[in-house]
Amino acid sequence: MKIAIGADHAGYELKEKVKKYLQVKGVEVKDFGANSAERVDYPDFSHPVAIAVESKQVDLGIVICGSGNGVNMAANRHHGVRSALCWMEEIAVLARQHNNANVMALPARFMDEKEAQKCVDAFMNTPFEGGRHTDRINKIEC
Repeated sequence: MKIAIGADHAGYELKEKVKKYLQVKGVEVKDFGANSAERVDYPDFSHPVAIAVESKQVDLGIVICGSGNGVNMAANRHHGVRSALCWMEEIAVLARQHNNANVMALPARFMDEKEAQKCVDAFMNTPFEGGRHTDRINKIEC
C-alpha cells in the first residue's frame, strides 16, 4: 500500500508520528510536508496529497491540521477525492464503509497519537461496502 501524507505546522508533529507508524507497518509513505512546526498554509500540503490520490499515484491520503477542517476542505476540492474528517476509529470505519473515503483528515489538536493510529488502521483496513452506498457516492460529484 502507498499513502500520501501532508500537514501544516499544527499537524506536523502528529504527521511525523503517523508517518513513522505507517513505515514500521511496511507502508510506503509519500510525504508532502510540512517539514517543521514553522507556520505554513494548510492548502500547500493538502492539495499535493489530493492530487496524488486523484491521479492514483497512491492508494490513500492522510492530511492533518489543527482542527482537520482546513485540510479536509482543500482536499475535497479535487475531482474524485472524498476526504473525511476522522477523530475516532468508528468514524474512520464508516468513512471507508459507507463513503468510500480515499483521504482521511485528522485534527491534531483534538486527538492523541494512539487514537490517530486507530484511525489509520481502520482507514487502511476497512473495505467499501458498495451496494446502496455506491449510488450515494455517485451523487456527490457536481
